[in-house]
Amino acid sequence: MLGYRFMGRAHSNAIARLPMFFPDAPEIERHTLIGRDKEALAEAADQFGFAQTATDWEAVVEEVDVFYNLGPNHLHAEPSIAALEAGTPVLCEKPLAPTLETAERMRDAASEAGVPAGCAFNYRFLPAIQYAKQLIANGDLGTIQHVRGRYLQDWLVDPEAPWAWRMDSELAGSGALGDLGAHTVDLARFLGGDQTGDIERVSGHLETFVDERPVYDDEEAIEEYRPVTVDDAYTAQAEFANGAVGSFEASRVATGHKNDHTIEIHGTEGSLKFSLERLNELKLLTGDNRGYETILVTDETDPYVDHWWPPGHTIGWEHSFVHENYEFLSAVADGTEFSPSFDDAYDVQVILDAIERADDIGQWVDVREQ
Repeated sequence: MLGYRFMGRAHSNAIARLPMFFPDAPEIERHTLIGRDKEALAEAADQFGFAQTATDWEAVVEEVDVFYNLGPNHLHAEPSIAALEAGTPVLCEKPLAPTLETAERMRDAASEAGVPAGCAFNYRFLPAIQYAKQLIANGDLGTIQHVRGRYLQDWLVDPEAPWAWRMDSELAGSGALGDLGAHTVDLARFLGGDQTGDIERVSGHLETFVDERPVYDDEEAIEEYRPVTVDDAYTAQAEFANGAVGSFEASRVATGHKNDHTIEIHGTEGSLKFSLERLNELKLLTGDNRGYETILVTDETDPYVDHWWPPGHTIGWEHSFVHENYEFLSAVADGTEFSPSFDDAYDVQVILDAIERADDIGQWVDVREQ
């Protein structure tokens, strides 16, 4: 596992939970944790249950059965490609890469490797999202005509919030668009794709509200200011292959929103709404109902719920990682395909890239015309 901070903690927690709640999951040995800071790395390895540490991923990727790439975006490509060339399955965090060209290299490496290569779009694995997918596939909403998605956070509202790698286009690729919009685009494609087809053309508007942010020293004094070269917020419109319309937005400066990921699907026979802030619920309107009903997706017949608590007892954000890891590691053990794959993640990247191009030229662009 490369990376031991936010995502390293989330995935390590998930792996530790698997034998408790998914007894049919493959047996896992947490072998090597990879990072640069030896002292922090050793502490994390002890906390996460890894047997050993390494500061050089090149010495590890050929020696393990599975490689998790949870590093910053600019570190996604080379370690993942090296692992795949060694025949090692890879789970990589999203977005797949900072640029479309790099994402294409990763997709091609996965295709040639012939082993599972997954991108960690964890929200697909929430019970409410899986239930929504079933409803749409069964035709309960009729023909999908409108998809709306937004992802709002406020951790950069303060102009003195510290600079981080996520604010550098060379390291991150984009800002709110890639960091948050990737999740929204993936869910839109996952939920409606069988019916709507893929997104064919998009508009785009990216905006940076704070052009530079401070770097602080250990005593919280400002050492310097560094430029912000990514977007703080974006909006986009989309046209799907079946003629359905889409509208997407994300912001890291939306005051009052901590982690508000919402998606709505509107069809000729009904509609549904999902919000990550109420992730055990799905709002559904079908038939002759005059308003939405709120469905608590916690019955033992609901996706994944039978592995957890008695009906009505809710789960949390971290459980999406448990489900994701269960599916990915099972695919590795069984030699089967995993979705979302690098192909899926590349297709998301194509759409994100098109939104950026649309912003650059100030008009709609065809997604596949590069």
